Amino acid sequence: MFDTHTRRLGMTALLQADRLDFIRGEATEPDLFEQAVPRALVHRAAISEVLLTGVRRCSEDTFRVGAQWSRGHSYYGAVAGRWHDPMLLGESIRQVGLLLAHEALGIPLGFSFLTEATSFEATEEGARLGRGPAHVVLDVRLHSVVRRRNVVSAYAYEVVGYRDGRRIGSGRLTANVVSPAVYRRLRGDRAEATAPRELLKGIMPELVGRTCEFDVVLTAKSVGGARELRADTDHPVLFDHPLDHVPGMVLMEAARQSGLAALGLPDALLVGCDAEFHKYVEFDSPCRVSTAAVETDVPAARHALTVQFHQAESLVAACRVTLHDGSGE
Repeated sequence: MFDTHTRRLGMTALLQADRLDFIRGEATEPDLFEQAVPRALVHRAAISEVLLTGVRRCSEDTFRVGAQWSRGHSYYGAVAGRWHDPMLLGESIRQVGLLLAHEALGIPLGFSFLTEATSFEATEEGARLGRGPAHVVLDVRLHSVVRRRNVVSAYAYEVVGYRDGRRIGSGRLTANVVSPAVYRRLRGDRAEATAPRELLKGIMPELVGRTCEFDVVLTAKSVGGARELRADTDHPVLFDHPLDHVPGMVLMEAARQSGLAALGLPDALLVGCDAEFHKYVEFDSPCRVSTAAVETDVPAARHALTVQFHQAESLVAACRVTLHDGSGE
């Protein structure tokens, strides 16, 4: 039904704790960037994939969160040698929701998070590479929190990002929450699904801003203007830990790569991404990825298009991406 952020049970002893009380009541701005938050709180197996570095409460429903973006991330690396990949903002927003769900809303570790929709927009200037990693402050407001029997079952939040005191972007996310038992009932026989070991040949990496086929999430073959989703569960970033379906960040990356290929602009910068997830994207049948007509704003050097994902004749997800072509700089 949705993009799900969940971990297989029993991965670490850390997952046995319900609350780690990581939120600080008082902290200065530099204190937000001293160390990564515990990886279990953002559902990451690899410490290297944890982007968040600190959090403090500002009011009952607002928080300030630190995030560090490396200049040399192994997957979301520099774009055209000029910019941080704004997909790091999208991943930071995803991680923020999980961190606050556990720390502020008291949702136990091991519960599943079903993302209905998420989006972000970023500025070109805010994504500029500097001499070191980017320290990003994320101001977060939780809202639309639904509780059933004193347990949170749904919530939403909005994020505004700042770098060096200047606004660089914003985003939002809406999610439902289910217990492990409910998730097993929802997934049924697919709760332990795995992807086929053999992958179809990928699109040429240089057409989608990549340097190797391992990082490509679309097939080379196009039928009727659509390609198939190519999900390699051995990928250490896109599949940081075992999942029983294709996660939303992979779909968002596929939407980005579809846009780059459709425009013939492999070095374009992703400045907007608005995704909706309707159903789980399963491993056991092809997922067709297609693009709609491009809308271009010439003065702003921006191009927008909608990417749709169909599986078993159903629309399972859609993502509108906006790309900046770098002209006029």
